[in-house]
Amino acid sequence: HHSYLKSFFTLYTKNELNLTPDWVLATKVGMSLSDYVVTEAGFGADLGAEKFMNIKCHAAGISPDAVVIVATVRALKYHGGITLPDLRLPNAVAVKLGLENLNKHIENIKQFGLPVVVAINHFITDTYEEIMVIKNHCENLGVAVEICRGWELGGKGSLDLARQVIAAAESPHDSYIPTYSPEDSIKTKIEKIAANIYGAKSVQYSQIAEDEFKRIEELGLHQLPICMAKTQSSLSDNPQQIGRPRDFIITIREVELAAGAGFIIPITGKIMRMPGLPMVPAAENIDIDENGQIAGLF
Repeated sequence: HHSYLKSFFTLYTKNELNLTPDWVLATKVGMSLSDYVVTEAGFGADLGAEKFMNIKCHAAGISPDAVVIVATVRALKYHGGITLPDLRLPNAVAVKLGLENLNKHIENIKQFGLPVVVAINHFITDTYEEIMVIKNHCENLGVAVEICRGWELGGKGSLDLARQVIAAAESPHDSYIPTYSPEDSIKTKIEKIAANIYGAKSVQYSQIAEDEFKRIEELGLHQLPICMAKTQSSLSDNPQQIGRPRDFIITIREVELAAGAGFIIPITGKIMRMPGLPMVPAAENIDIDENGQIAGLF
């Protein structure tokens, strides 16, 4: 409690309390209380990690010590071409095909210059063969990898992963390398993200977006970071393009300015910014028997 209060009042006396976003303040408080602070940054190295590095770390003046990429058999089978109803069926060949998607996420973290650990999030439907396809692939790449059994065993099932992450965090490395500079133009920032993080060959802009760029520049806010709105289902802005699409074009259809939050939001493709519930709710598959045994949660 003393450490917390000290951190709190230090921020306050520096007149940073009202200027520091909650998500930065929370991380800095955590860093004052713990040996390790973990941030769950959201979908993928193309979305959550990119925003974490280029927006949050820049705003907070911090640099991560390691990055964990969470991989699942189901996700890799999906990127290997398997439809949602068939993801529960064993298919090591599809997992292998989906590894191209994982490769790009690993490359993205290496672009930031940070140590990476791949966590294979293990579920009861995963087969040994499917898990080993991922593990062997990462080991062949020279990337740290660990099977995480937290879903089944809780904290005990995550200890091996924790040890790997600690080792990565304590390994020698420099501060992270941002994707762009604040001084870059808005289009340059967008194009650096699209080319380096997504793997796009080019970016096209609607007239609505072009007009908004001019307005933002007239307001003198072009130095703000970029918060891209893009589908989580693909490295591209088209959710149907699975795996690792190449030679695609990112389309910026409109742009919003979040001046209070402090970033510019280019909106790509046909993304729904507030996703709704699925057509078939998860509750439809959940049941409980007369003995109190619950089934269908996952």
